[in-house]
Amino acid sequence: MVVDNKKEMLRHTVATLAYRGGKAVSNAPKDFATFRVNETTRTPGEILAHIGDLLDWALCVAKGEYVYKESPPLPWEEGVARFFAALKELDSYLASAAPLGYPAEKIFQGPIADALTHVGQISMLRRMAGAPVRGESYFKAEIVIGRVGREQSTKRREFD
Repeated sequence: MVVDNKKEMLRHTVATLAYRGGKAVSNAPKDFATFRVNETTRTPGEILAHIGDLLDWALCVAKGEYVYKESPPLPWEEGVARFFAALKELDSYLASAAPLGYPAEKIFQGPIADALTHVGQISMLRRMAGAPVRGESYFKAEIVIGRVGREQSTKRREFD
């Protein structure tokens, strides 16, 4: 079997997104989804919906279809479930023998990098809402290709 290094790197980024995103969305306060810094900013729920849209778009472009659709925010736990389901679907496609419909670099620089940015926004909003996510040495994190669900390694190097 020939390994496609670019697809494997994309899979590693998707696993990284699952790990970092999982930390950002887990154990959020009850009213966090609607927290708003001011009237011109997105709520965490709106950002989470956008991340789901980005992951759906990433799958479409991976398959060669340039299709982007916006979805309304879901209740927080449903949005979190959508996030992990979209990661799993994208990773499964990347793990298959199917070719990429667009260059891996474009898939990374567009939807994947954007999703990483928005995970950072959710983490920042958690701190602003009084429910911070603990910092961590992500370089030392146990991130594994294919591990894209809620269940992530508990071996962490967190700090305050």
